[in-house]
Order: sequence, then structure tokens, then C-alpha cells
Amino acid sequence: MPTNPGDIVDGRVVKLLKYGAIVELEEGESGLVHISEIADEYVRNVTDYLHEGDQVKVKVLVRKEPGRFELSIKQANPTAPNAPSPPRSRRGIDEAFEKRLESFMKKSNQKQSECRRAREGRRR
Repeated sequence: MPTNPGDIVDGRVVKLLKYGAIVELEEGESGLVHISEIADEYVRNVTDYLHEGDQVKVKVLVRKEPGRFELSIKQANPTAPNAPSPPRSRRGIDEAFEKRLESFMKKSNQKQSECRRAREGRRR
């Protein structure tokens, strides 16, 4: 059965590269999963996510030439829409971190004000 763009198929990782992985599909076809298409989060190192011989589910994005494809792992395995995600602010920073940072900044500003007042008092 021919593989077409939009299909989700099983494959096997045959080679890891700095910028992605080569995945072998059925019938001897293969394709590249670019590093940006491996996971939803930032991927610094391909070997943190994939190893040679891993069985993966991939979505066919584009047919480059006969038997060669551009593939995506993250589009073949979308995150569940009902799964709770960690709370994020509009900038993508963890809300708990923002609260700790805000508390730290408030305490720091208070200490600086106290130091300034003490220093001004000594000058007079």
C-alpha cells in the first residue's frame, strides 16, 4: 500500500543525526524526522528522545522524491486535548516561579530601601 502525505504509519529509527533522525517505513521507504518535529518541547539533543532501533509512530508530511519523506513524530502523537497542562503565564513561564520571583524582588527592594535609609542617616 503506497504511503501518502497525511498518513500515520509505524517506522523504525535507523540513524540519528544532529538535526533529526532517519526512520525506515514499510516497503523500504524512509524519511527524515527533523529535530523540530520530534517533541512538543524544545529538543536540544536527538539522543535524549530517540535511539537507533526504536519503533515510532510518524505522520507523513511531504513526499520529497519516490521513497523519501518528511516525517513528524509530534504530529503523529498529539497531546490529549483534555489533559491538564501546567499553569503558564502569557510569556510561557511557570506561575509558581513567577510568584517566588515576585516575593524575592519585594524582599530585595525592602532590604535596599533599609540600607539606603541607614546610609543617609549616617551622612547627616
